[in-house]
Amino acid sequence: MDGLRQPMRPAPAMPAARLFTHDAMNTTFSLHICGVDDSTATGMARECCEHLDLLETKLSRFIEGSDVARINHLRAGETLYLSEPCHQCLLLALDAHTRTNGLFDITLGTHINHQLAGDRAPPPPLAGRLTIHPDVPAITCEAPGRKIDLGGIGKGFALDQLMELLTVWGVPDVLLAAGGSSLLASGQQAWPVDLTGEQETTRLFLTNQALSASGIGIQGRHIIHPAGPDAMPICPSNRIWVLTQRAALAEIWSTALMLVTPSMIPDLIADNTDIASVYTDSNGRVERISA
Repeated sequence: MDGLRQPMRPAPAMPAARLFTHDAMNTTFSLHICGVDDSTATGMARECCEHLDLLETKLSRFIEGSDVARINHLRAGETLYLSEPCHQCLLLALDAHTRTNGLFDITLGTHINHQLAGDRAPPPPLAGRLTIHPDVPAITCEAPGRKIDLGGIGKGFALDQLMELLTVWGVPDVLLAAGGSSLLASGQQAWPVDLTGEQETTRLFLTNQALSASGIGIQGRHIIHPAGPDAMPICPSNRIWVLTQRAALAEIWSTALMLVTPSMIPDLIADNTDIASVYTDSNGRVERISA
């Protein structure tokens, strides 16, 4: 999150709703629940927070004994059986790797550690291979070296999971958020959201959609290109916002599209039914990009 501004935030003209917050996955989750009484909303929020804590114990690479931490310690030839949520999230990430032509890659944990450490030397060569079993909740380490870091897709996946629970419970209108970078709305209510660019703000209204933001103006050049630092575009967008139907997909594409120049985005999103809209802030203005 930018030290001065969030890349997007619910606007002041929000509808009346019960607000609940919970810290998990290194961010703050927010639940805006409408259309149910206070007691029911509180009970639903409590269940959602417990589910977030459970997901964190499966998906966080920083929690010893989590599925992801155990994957990252596999040796050659070893197979690990996974929880269903972790397996679903990994399959989604695998599909995203294909759909983004390899731009979205959750196995760059070694390079992420290298960058976070502030090491100015070139990162170590990528090595290793992991195989996710499609029909069985399991993963096999064919060769060591790859380290999984779910990052944004983990948060988006968690939002999608919470929305499934709230939908089953019959909540009429709800807005979920993971920090200032991911929103998910459900119901007939139009939720006003401001996209904050370098020089201007644009207001959108979310109805049954997810919106994710990514950018170098938030955490610096923290997004890593799978092909290495030399493959990073010289002039990427300062920020990208992506509208989709699911939060995990919005997180995937907002990350992937930061790895190309704005001029390349129309070709990448052409004929992609997952994406409703893409907005960029690359010239001091928030602009919508069409395929």
